[in-house]
Amino acid sequence: MELSAVLTPAPEGGYVAFNPETGTTTQGETVEEALANLTEATELYLEEFPMNITSRSLLTTFQVPEHA
Repeated sequence: MELSAVLTPAPEGGYVAFNPETGTTTQGETVEEALANLTEATELYLEEFPMNITSRSLLTTFQVPEHA
């Protein structure tokens, strides 16, 4: 099953990893560690709450004024 991952730099260092399909979130010191932790967290979530995910999330960008 292919799922989406959104990684953002954490203020204290490392990365926060989020899976939008399930809502699972975790972190790691490196991209690889964050993805490995997200994989494990998502597997555990899906064991408890099985889902039939048929499509992936769409990631896009948008702009807001700098003084918003």
